[in-house]
Order: sequence, then C-alpha cells, then structure tokens
Amino acid sequence: MKQFIRYLGAMVFGLALGISVSLSGQENARSVLSQYDYPLLVDIMDTIETYYVNQISRDELVEGAIEGMFKKLDPYSGYLSHQDLINIRDTNRGEYFGYGFEIASDNKLIRIVSPFSGSPADKAGIMAGDTIIAVNAHQVADMDLNTVLAEIRYHSLNDLPITLTLEHSDKLSYQVTLRPATISVASVQGRWLEGDIAYVRLTSFQDNTTEELVQQLSQWKSPKGLILDLRNNPGGLLDQAIRIADLFLAKGRIVSTSGRYFDANSDYFASPQTLMTNVPMMVLINKGSASASEVLAAALQENGRALLIGETSFGKGTVQSLIPTVNMDSAIKLTIAHYNTPKGHNIHAKGIEPDIKIAAQNTVKDAADMPIIGSEQPKTQLEDQTLASAIAWIENQK
Repeated sequence: MKQFIRYLGAMVFGLALGISVSLSGQENARSVLSQYDYPLLVDIMDTIETYYVNQISRDELVEGAIEGMFKKLDPYSGYLSHQDLINIRDTNRGEYFGYGFEIASDNKLIRIVSPFSGSPADKAGIMAGDTIIAVNAHQVADMDLNTVLAEIRYHSLNDLPITLTLEHSDKLSYQVTLRPATISVASVQGRWLEGDIAYVRLTSFQDNTTEELVQQLSQWKSPKGLILDLRNNPGGLLDQAIRIADLFLAKGRIVSTSGRYFDANSDYFASPQTLMTNVPMMVLINKGSASASEVLAAALQENGRALLIGETSFGKGTVQSLIPTVNMDSAIKLTIAHYNTPKGHNIHAKGIEPDIKIAAQNTVKDAADMPIIGSEQPKTQLEDQTLASAIAWIENQK
C-alpha cells in the first residue's frame, strides 16, 4: 500500500512538473510574441479578412505581408516560389525559359545588367546599362525592383509577350516587345586569335564553368597571351568565380566576405597550382560585368596577375544565399554578406576601375566574330576597340 501511494505521488509530481514546464514555455512564447508584435500582425490580418469591403483570403494577406518585409531589405533579397527555384537551377545549368536579360537597381533606377547573347533581349538591341522606363506601359518610377521582377516573371512563366520602354546611355529612348524563349547559355566560349593569342569569353558562372574553362585551356599550347572577356557577364555562382581565380593565382587572397551571421564571414586564398603561369593576361570588363565577374576581375587585378581594360564595372558587392523555408518547396534569397576585394575594397555601387579605360561601345562582339587563324579580316578593321587594344598590348610584350 505504501509503495502504491509513493508511486501515485510520483505520478502527480511528474504531471504537475510537466504542466508547469508547458505553461512556462507558453508564457515565454507569449513574451517573445508580444515583444515582436506577432499578435498585432495576426490581429490586423483577422480584421482585414473580416471587415474589408472586398473579400480577401488569408493566403493573399500573408503574401502581402511577405512582400512588405522584403521591401524593407535590399533589392537582391526576395521570396522564391517553387517555380523560381526551378528557374534558378536551370539557369545554373545554362538553360532557362525567359527573355534573356538581368536587371538590378542602380541609384533608384532599374537598369539592364546584361542581355544574354542570342536571347530575345539581345536580338531586340537591348544593351548593358540601359534604363527601363516602363513595363507594359506601367511607369517603373512608380515601382520597385521586386515589383518589376514580379511583372516580368509572371509574363515569362505564362509564356506571354512583354513590352519594355528603355533608354540608352545617350538618353535615346526606344520600345521593344519580347516573347520568352528557351535560352541556352554556353558559359565558356574560346577562340585562338591571330598572333597566337588565346581568347576566352565567360558569359556567366554556372555549375560546370570551371571544368569547361580548364578543358578549353588544355587545348592550347604556348599562347603568347590570354584574353579573358568578362563583359556583359552578370555573375552567377560565387564559388565558380573563386575557383577560376585560383586557376591563375599561385598565392594571395582571392576575396573575403563579411556579414552578421558567423558563416557569412570567410576568407578565400589561392592554392599554389596554376595554369598559364607566365602568359601575359588581359581581362575585359564593362558596365555589364557584375557580381561574381567583379570578384574574379578584382582578384586578378589586385594580385598583379592581369591588367583590366574597358569600362568601370557595374558595382554589385553583395552575396546572396538561398535559405529553404518551412514549406521546403520554396526559399528565401537573402543578402547575407558584403564581399571585399583582396586589398579590402568594397566596390558596391562603385564598380571596379580598369587599368586601361576604353570608351563605352554599343556592342560586344560574339566570340564567333573574333578574328581567328585563316580569317581574311585584318585586325585593323576590328570594330571591337577594347579587344583590339588588348591584342595590341599583348603583342607588345616581350
């Protein structure tokens, strides 16, 4: 009997302890909720859902709340639906369905970072640095970057044409109507130029860009110089830019990142193994060179491995990460860090200054248009003055 009473007492004590812990947790949760006004947010949604003149669903209100939160952040952060994630994966593999251009917010203007070669945007004459004035007759001045992106994304996903009003850097405005298409982007394009000069154009940084570049470089024996063309390269995967920089650097810092989150703070250094160690190297950049391409250009420039020639680059010095949501079929693209060049410079909204400045050009020649051995086109007739200057510099090296 005494044993039974002792057992019953232990059960009651354990139950009471469990209830007290649960209540304590609830009180702590209420304290946290109260501190951050989550109940206020729920109360506002309840009130709108109940009394607003037009019927609106809870899902629509949650979506609006999410959009409102991201409007408080930088234009490179946002919510990604399941379809958005699929599009990003396709892009990183070199293929996606869309109009073929990258945009970004620049000093309260929304500009074209770069049109992809052969895309609907490229064929319509859209250029890096063009300002978007209107999207489907809606003035961009009344919209933020995320709203513009949402409008473009909606039309792309639904296979609809989109009409853009744009303005060139010379203030000449024009209008184009684009239809989405499946775009294949070859991230590495190589040619052997006259004068035994190796030319490589990197259009973006995809999953296999480093491997493709190594394969391309291994086909060439003893070039007199190497030209790496990063013009109109909007970026892509940061790790690929770091790996490519490591191919050409025997030592030194490649890039560093800094943020509030512990893992956002990193330093990346070159390993001793290099390719084309003693080959003179020129890197071509313009205002369409952004993000990861700026990381690569700055690493080669500040470590003394290459000279940069062309225009000041775009100036995107932030790092984004994809963070899965609780739904697991969507994610948050969030700016988690700034990156700094090897010498500690933050180039965000400033860009990288080339060693040799060349005036802006209207076009960037496709790799297929470059003069190769056997071509009847003499170098003096090259329309691409930036490339011609890079070739001349290499030819003058002893």
